Amino acid sequence: MSGFFDHPGKFDPDWLAGVLGQPTGSLRALEFVPVGTGQVGDSYRVHLDWSTAVTNAPATIVAKCPAQDPVSRETGGNMRLYEIETSWYREVAKSCAVRCPAHFHAEMGSTAQEFILLLEDMAPAVQPDQMAGASPNAVAKILHEAAHLHKFCWQHTGLADIAWLNYGAGNQGFVKEFLPAVYPEWRARYATRIDAGILDMGAELVARFDSYTEPNPELATPPTTIVHGDMRLDNMLFFDPSGRACLVDWQTVGVGAPMTDVAYCISTSLADPQERRDTEQQIVSDYLAALGAPITENYPFEQAWQEYRRAAFAGFLMGVISAMLVERTERGDEMFAVMAERSGYMARDLDALELV
Repeated sequence: MSGFFDHPGKFDPDWLAGVLGQPTGSLRALEFVPVGTGQVGDSYRVHLDWSTAVTNAPATIVAKCPAQDPVSRETGGNMRLYEIETSWYREVAKSCAVRCPAHFHAEMGSTAQEFILLLEDMAPAVQPDQMAGASPNAVAKILHEAAHLHKFCWQHTGLADIAWLNYGAGNQGFVKEFLPAVYPEWRARYATRIDAGILDMGAELVARFDSYTEPNPELATPPTTIVHGDMRLDNMLFFDPSGRACLVDWQTVGVGAPMTDVAYCISTSLADPQERRDTEQQIVSDYLAALGAPITENYPFEQAWQEYRRAAFAGFLMGVISAMLVERTERGDEMFAVMAERSGYMARDLDALELV
């Protein structure tokens, strides 16, 4: 059966059997349950009941679909997040060494708010707890995968010509208008939750945001590559059978500076500021070692560290902007507060405003 099905409740068994490479009539039934904590997309584990003649089909898959909440779904469409993730799986994922779920099917519908992904079920790997944070060793494993991603197209001159990888840059004008407009409301929302000094620093960053989005002429020009764009614990699975971290949620993948992913991951994942201070330089060094030669022959630690400092605001900005764009939930409010606060402490510790 042909058609487009953007939710497992709509799946036709023969269509699903076909996209999984199985004959018509072989899928007897399916059931699904929600998994994950996505804000802009909904995911379901789909249990598949195959006929006894089928021996090489998955027992479960994960289906990722547009958010059922209309506000979040509209955001996903307007910012082309669904198209970005679908394109990642269709055009890049199989060629890149980064660990992400294998995909069986990736398709857009007739509008930017319609898509469907059918992915490898990574169970028993589990999503770590964003609120609780992770150990430095776990963060180092994530950034080992980041190194695989980043070196895949490090300084590749053709990245600017791939439209879907540059949608984030196209949203920059919107963000420049949106951020100062919503920051007072966001600040009021979290006034009793987040350190006042962090909120004040955020206001200064917003005032300097035009400078933040431009390269600092006193620093070396950062390298560019494919970056994940939202490298936090909610978008990880720990661990695959070989002990590797698995990166999920590729809605924000694009062209950017690699240390943005690194700073974002470290700042939002290490819950204890002192533990982060004690380990971050070693974690960055380990990431550079994973990049390896010839990249690091022209990318010394000193340059990477300056870019890491400047990128310390990445998690803070995501915590502000995303909180004001998606459906508001109790968990979402706390998650965005955690992201902004941890990143804010890191930016303050590293005097990141000095580089803006």
